Amino acid sequence: MRVGVIGAGVMGSNHARVLAGLPGVSLVGVVDPSAAHRARATELAGCESFETLDQLLAEGLDAVTIAAPTHLHHEVALACIAKNIHVLVEKPIASTVAEGREIVAAAQKAGVTLMVGHVERFNPAVAAVKQAIAGEDILSIAITRVGPFPPRMSNVGVVIDLAVHDIDLIRWFTESDIVEVQPQLSSAVAEREDIALLQFRTANGVLAHINTNWLTPFKARSVTVATRGKYVMGDLLTRQVTECFGFKPDGSYSMRHLPVGHDEPLRAELIAFLKAVRHGDTPAVTGDEGVASLEIATQCLETPSRPAATAPVRKAPRRVAG
Repeated sequence: MRVGVIGAGVMGSNHARVLAGLPGVSLVGVVDPSAAHRARATELAGCESFETLDQLLAEGLDAVTIAAPTHLHHEVALACIAKNIHVLVEKPIASTVAEGREIVAAAQKAGVTLMVGHVERFNPAVAAVKQAIAGEDILSIAITRVGPFPPRMSNVGVVIDLAVHDIDLIRWFTESDIVEVQPQLSSAVAEREDIALLQFRTANGVLAHINTNWLTPFKARSVTVATRGKYVMGDLLTRQVTECFGFKPDGSYSMRHLPVGHDEPLRAELIAFLKAVRHGDTPAVTGDEGVASLEIATQCLETPSRPAATAPVRKAPRRVAG
């Protein structure tokens, strides 16, 4: 399978590195307008590089992965789909919901595979949490995703950059749509929001909460899920997942560490994409799912915070001398 990578930044260079090592894949090359980016990707993957998309497409491709800046996803994806090339596009699928829907419609019309790169689903710790809560009556989900401000970030805030990962995980864990959104946003040091506390309710009644910011001096990624039968805690960085279960009236319970795999999430994601292309299967993260997560993230940015309902202050009765 002849595959190309569009965008040779940090993520695109990693796409190229992984694809270069996969069996049955011929990495045709990477494209990026930056000579420095092209040089880095070529060094990592040992492949050719191109300055323009037309140069890459002229080589003849079966599939591409798009790791270009988000505002280019719509234009680039449509150009590839028009040539019947299968597409994996990094999250978010596009800059706007309308653009995302256009990409989905074009892929459906052309009959090509479209997958969205929500790589966190392929984190072995996330997979272990998902397996642990399978068949459980989920009550609540809390996700923390914090870290220092990324110098590369300029065109989006934490909701699109970070929280969209967890919006997707909430929908995936609950297998339900999000129907209520209550955001609290703040821009403390950045131009766009750099603190977000997001609350959700899903159609099947699960309450969920995301805490994300660019103000924490270290990275932290954690998920906790409460069900009627167990409490599951996952550290997505150390990949440790712990399950509490067997709750008794006296407050005691049992605890165990769950087995977690060691696969590189990006490698697992790209293998899943290529498998879907080869066999015509439904991809692990569909275009519709990518659009749904972007739509919720957009709602978080557009929903105004509501002031608290407070009781009116009652003045003490004035004493009249006499």
